[in-house]
Amino acid sequence: MLERLHMHVLDILYVDDNDSYLKAMEPERTDTRNFVVSSMGRAQLCTTFDPFQFNHGNFSREAIRGLNQDFARDAVAAKIWKNVGMEIVNASGKYVMPDDPMFEPIYRDIAAHSKTLIIHAAEPDEAWGLHPPGFVSKYYEMNPQWDMSKKPGAPEKQAILQARDHLLAMNPNLRVVGAHFGSMEDHLDDLAARLDLQPNFAVDTAARVRKLVFQPREKVRAFILKYQDRILYGTDLHIYAGTTDPSAVQSWEKQYARDWRYFATDDTFEYLGQRVEGLKLPRSVLKKLYHDNAVRWIPGIVGDAR
Repeated sequence: MLERLHMHVLDILYVDDNDSYLKAMEPERTDTRNFVVSSMGRAQLCTTFDPFQFNHGNFSREAIRGLNQDFARDAVAAKIWKNVGMEIVNASGKYVMPDDPMFEPIYRDIAAHSKTLIIHAAEPDEAWGLHPPGFVSKYYEMNPQWDMSKKPGAPEKQAILQARDHLLAMNPNLRVVGAHFGSMEDHLDDLAARLDLQPNFAVDTAARVRKLVFQPREKVRAFILKYQDRILYGTDLHIYAGTTDPSAVQSWEKQYARDWRYFATDDTFEYLGQRVEGLKLPRSVLKKLYHDNAVRWIPGIVGDAR
């Protein structure tokens, strides 16, 4: 599919203690490296570190060692996931936040290698019991570990976002991409203020186009036009090791086509049950959204496809 569609993708690692395959760096890291090699330059690696090891005395040093091994093997970025801020607690029962000082040496190392940090901080408002237009409660019913409204003492969403903003301010030389519209897809004015304040911050569209379609068309269009240099196209699609069912690839292509129709045309159509009019972005903006911004914000993401 990647060859046929002339596509380049970023394969992103993360550690999830709720998933038997993702609860440790291996075999995920090895599987991903093998996929990147087999892609013939059409896939690149976004590596990560295990945040659950934070209470070990050599945590930062070991995390940096693992990252640098992957950077030496051409990884182009590193990921910090939502379990930082939403799940992991220290010995005092306090939630570990993205700007915790123990992460600072890691951020500095990523910047020193001129790599990009991709951060998934917080979640949509629904995780805190708020129901904006287009909310989908089934996810939190099926994944109650992320339902913060049912966790006594859990941090408010704004506290997590403020911690993310703090790490941005503390690391002005670090390129940061906020996954999933920076978890601010329902608050474009607030996101605009963050982008205005932090020139080292960009966002991707992964799994959030389905939320954008519920907002006023002209507001979304104006936002993308204004911040056309700060938005990267992403999907959050998964194919796990061992998957052979062709329907997985077919579902990817359907998602690509649906998103392209929304961004590129002025068609009126059904987007996952919501009647929507496409944004019909200018060709130059589409090129930035689908290519140029990724190349700028994640250098090396376009490999030498052969």
